[in-house]
Amino acid sequence: MDFSLWPAASRTWPDILDGAEYAERTGWHGVWIADHFMQNGDDLSVPVNECLALLAGLAARTSRVRIGSMVLGNTYRHPAVVANQAATLDQMSNGRFVLGIGAGWQVNEHEVYGIELPPVRQLLARFEEACRVFRGLLTEERFSLDGEYYQLTGAPLEPKPANLPILIGAAGEKVALGIVAKYADEWNHWGLPDVARHKGEVFRAHCEKIGRDPSTVRRSTQAMIEVITPGDTEAEARRDRLTAAGRPTIMGSAQYVLDTVAQYPEAGIDELLVPDAFLGAGPQRLEALETLRAEVFTKL
Repeated sequence: MDFSLWPAASRTWPDILDGAEYAERTGWHGVWIADHFMQNGDDLSVPVNECLALLAGLAARTSRVRIGSMVLGNTYRHPAVVANQAATLDQMSNGRFVLGIGAGWQVNEHEVYGIELPPVRQLLARFEEACRVFRGLLTEERFSLDGEYYQLTGAPLEPKPANLPILIGAAGEKVALGIVAKYADEWNHWGLPDVARHKGEVFRAHCEKIGRDPSTVRRSTQAMIEVITPGDTEAEARRDRLTAAGRPTIMGSAQYVLDTVAQYPEAGIDELLVPDAFLGAGPQRLEALETLRAEVFTKL
C-alpha cells in the first residue's frame, strides 16, 4: 500500500511546498490538494488557496511524487475547461498528474458565490454527463455531445495526455458508485478499514452489473491519522473532538496506528492519504509526519 500527503489548502504556499518537498525526498507516493474556496463553517476569515493553482506550482517544483486534485467540484467549472487544465498539468508534471473529480457538495461555497447546487438527483446526473465529457476530450480526436447539461461540437483537446488517470471521489452507494464503476480509473472515499471493506462489496456489485473487474480500479482512502505519545493530553483532546465530530480517526500509540492501518490492504485499499490539517505548523507538522513514516509506514 502506498502513502500520500494531503496538505491543507489553508496553509501558506511556502508551507504547502515545504510539505510536498518533504514527501518527495522521504519516499511518499503522492501529494493531493482539496478543491475549496472557503472553510466549511461559520469562520470565513480562514484563508484557502485555489486547488489548480497550487497543483501547477507543485508540478513545477517536484519531480517524483504523483500530484492530484482531491477532488475538483464539478459545479465550479465547465468540464471541458477542466479537461484542458488537466492536460496542461499532465505536461507540467511529466505525466504525474491525477485528475480527481467529484459531483460537488459544500453548501456555503455555492451560496456565497452564487453557484448553483442542484438537488442530488440532478447533481449526479450532471456529474455523470461531465464524466462523459472528460473521457471524450481526453481520448477522442474530436468530441461531440448533445447532452442535457453540456453541449460540445467537434471539440478538440491537444496535446492529449498519454495516460491521465481519472479519480472519482464518491461514497453514495445507490448511484455514485455506479458512476465510479463506469468511468473511474481510481476511486477515493473517507473511512476506516471496516467502511472500506463494506464500500468495496457495494462497488463490486456495481462492477458486476456492467461487466467490469473491480480490481482494475485503484482505491484510496483517508482518515485523521496521528501517532500520539503517552501523556500528550492536547493530542488526546484533539482525537476526542475529531471523533465526536464524526471524522474517521486513527490516533493513538504507534502500535495502535500500525495495527489499524495494516487492515486497509485486506479491505481493498491501495493508497492511504494523510491529511495534515490538524498536525500543527512548522517543525511540529513535519515531525508528526516523520513519526508516522518511520514508526508505521515503513513497517508495513
